[in-house]
Amino acid sequence: MNHLTQSIPGLQYIPDFVGQTTQTALIEAIDALPWLTDLKRRVQHYGYKYDYKKRAIDASMKVGDLPHWAQKIVQQAVDEQLLSEYFDQMIINEYLPGQGIARHVDCEPCFDHTIMSVSLGTACVMHFNSLEDKNLDVPVLLAPGSAILLSGDARYRWQHSIRANKSEMFEGQKIVRGRRVSLTFRKVIIQT
Repeated sequence: MNHLTQSIPGLQYIPDFVGQTTQTALIEAIDALPWLTDLKRRVQHYGYKYDYKKRAIDASMKVGDLPHWAQKIVQQAVDEQLLSEYFDQMIINEYLPGQGIARHVDCEPCFDHTIMSVSLGTACVMHFNSLEDKNLDVPVLLAPGSAILLSGDARYRWQHSIRANKSEMFEGQKIVRGRRVSLTFRKVIIQT
């Protein structure tokens, strides 16, 4: 974490949200389930499947409840008073060295005001870029086992991305990318 993170209202970083034993168990549970390969990275959808091309979600896209182990993560966040509501959608992304995700704001009409992501595996740097000042880049190191919450300005007025590289400098330290698995939780807004 760096001091610039505090300059983004609504960005909350929680180190060691899940311990190493839990991370290992989660990755084993995730890898026992089928991966989709329709993107440049492998993904899994739970609760609702998100349509990347249409940037949309609706009631017909419900694919079932979150797995029990995912519900426990959400319950932990509620118990620790990080959240005031329960999520009903989760996407799991696998990032191998050299894979990333372009700058974006999670679909506004699709998902509610808070997003939580939990990092498993190895560290990576997530970049936050202000929609008002495109040159303002705030790098945030996402350590294994950490969680990050986006609400307010961090959710709506900043884009976030992961660069498609195999290593990156962060505060003078070289971060070498390995396999990272992220669990991103959201609450779906069903359009009527």
